[in-house]
Amino acid sequence: MDYKKAGVDIEAGYQSVELMKKFVKGTFRPEVMGGIGGFSGAFSAAAFKEMEHPVLLSGTDGVGTKLKLAFLMDRHDTVGIDCVAMCVNDVACAGGEPLFFLDYIACGKNVPEKIAAIVSGVAEGCKQAGAALVGGETAEMPGFYPIEEYDLAGFAVGVVDEKDLIDGKALKEGDVLLGMASSGVHSNGFSLVRKVFEEQMTAEGLGTYYEELGGTLGETLLAPTKIYVKALAAVKKAGVRIHACSHITGGGFYENVPRMLRDGLRARIEKDSYPVPPIFSMLREKGGIEEKIMYNTFNMGIGMVVALDAADVQKATEAMKEAGEQPFVIGSIVNGKKGVDLC
Repeated sequence: MDYKKAGVDIEAGYQSVELMKKFVKGTFRPEVMGGIGGFSGAFSAAAFKEMEHPVLLSGTDGVGTKLKLAFLMDRHDTVGIDCVAMCVNDVACAGGEPLFFLDYIACGKNVPEKIAAIVSGVAEGCKQAGAALVGGETAEMPGFYPIEEYDLAGFAVGVVDEKDLIDGKALKEGDVLLGMASSGVHSNGFSLVRKVFEEQMTAEGLGTYYEELGGTLGETLLAPTKIYVKALAAVKKAGVRIHACSHITGGGFYENVPRMLRDGLRARIEKDSYPVPPIFSMLREKGGIEEKIMYNTFNMGIGMVVALDAADVQKATEAMKEAGEQPFVIGSIVNGKKGVDLC
């Protein structure tokens, strides 16, 4: 008896590391110390030594049951972007610059090519965020996960000078809400998505083309989460102070927007102020889902919301567009009980 006969292939693990090295190296920043394969990832504090009062920020998350679609479609090179996005967008919400990222993959069977594909997506997400992929873990766990399945999670660390921290203290009545378009469902609400499209949860069903979607159902749902790091950095570089920021993830508008508010202030959002992607209309109609539940589950086409002074709207809009994002004026801040109104 040996480890391989017990279901863990050490040689496959070595091969996975070799296949992923080229992707990992492509994310390295000058502050990365050492190579690949050490017991820890080393990152020089030179990245923030000029800051007056550096504050470290962190975020951790996974991809959730969206992975089920990746299994069905046998497509594994995009979910890593989702994993990175869910973590670095949270860091950026506080005004932070993501510095480095670590991933964790747990699988029933280590197929080196599949693991490398997953890590290639993680590396792509890190590139989009400007973060270094400094380490990770691939755990082969036979008997715990089905052979064809895996889970993926990650952890990001960033930094911000305390004076640039976005904490909502500057938020005031009359501030304008700018929302940046999402790429679709992103990585939240997929337990409901899979229930609505239960009959289509096959390789054939997900491969069905829908004219209103402009692609197949699978391609639309698997579209990776937008990473807004560069757009938020561009706004800061343009000299605009963001008063508050919210990453629209699980819980949609109703749970996430209030997280950016302080007591005595309320967000007012106009639902017809931006185009809602067709996938959400399809979900609502096919699932018979109430509108409030839609806005309490999904991002509904807006992945990031920022609040800023009305005088800065044009400058912020231009900065976001130059960074490749599509912003919309979606509402404003008013006095009232902390919460959000969608009208």
